Amino acid sequence: MYQAKVNRQRRGFSLLELLAVVVILGIIAAIVVPRVSTSSTLAKQRVHEHNIATLNSAVERYFVTTGSWPSALTDLGTDYLPDGVPAVPTDNTLTYSVDGTTHRVVAN
Repeated sequence: MYQAKVNRQRRGFSLLELLAVVVILGIIAAIVVPRVSTSSTLAKQRVHEHNIATLNSAVERYFVTTGSWPSALTDLGTDYLPDGVPAVPTDNTLTYSVDGTTHRVVAN
């Protein structure tokens, strides 16, 4: 009788072991998912701020070089914006443009 118990092999996981793994994965997902979505929003906001700073710098360089303010960002061309005017990362419906009175770049 002892011999039969020794040769018996275990084949697979018990329901309790699978349940423990699923619970642990659920806890990890509950911690990670909110952080990833917050990180994504923060990253888009930082890119937006960087884009505005870069575009304002290009507008100022244009003014120093030509002596006049650009009426639109397309006036800058590839000399000042080699990759073109970037898209607004926080909202796909907005675009960057030059404010005619302050000569600063805004998203509208």
